[in-house]
Amino acid sequence: MAGSLNKVMIIGNVGRDPEMRYTQNGTPVTSFSVAANRRWTTPEGDQREETEWVNVVAWRQLAETANRFVAKGSKVYIEGRLQTRSWEGQDGQKRYRTEVVAQTLLLLDSRPKTPGTGDEAYPPEEIEPEEIPF
Repeated sequence: MAGSLNKVMIIGNVGRDPEMRYTQNGTPVTSFSVAANRRWTTPEGDQREETEWVNVVAWRQLAETANRFVAKGSKVYIEGRLQTRSWEGQDGQKRYRTEVVAQTLLLLDSRPKTPGTGDEAYPPEEIEPEEIPF
């Protein structure tokens, strides 16, 4: 019997500037959202468009890279796995959040949109997938 596969690939535009924080043991984690659009034509010939907002989380070196080079409006390719977290809200209700835990991040813009610099170059090294704890 074959194993399982949990793999997601998203190409879209970043909807908000990345937010980086650190866990209690000092591990960097960055989160941001990506808008992935889908276009189609109805049987009546009308053009339709739908946007799916995807929450993305990056850890460790990838988190630092995303925080440095990704900005609202950037076009990105994200590859990773789906993860759903749950917690209890202040009102006692159980809350859920599904997100993509990024393992690969490619910047697709011709120039980065790093706030404040305008002409900063992409990092010379490629952004490699990193090991994410399960």
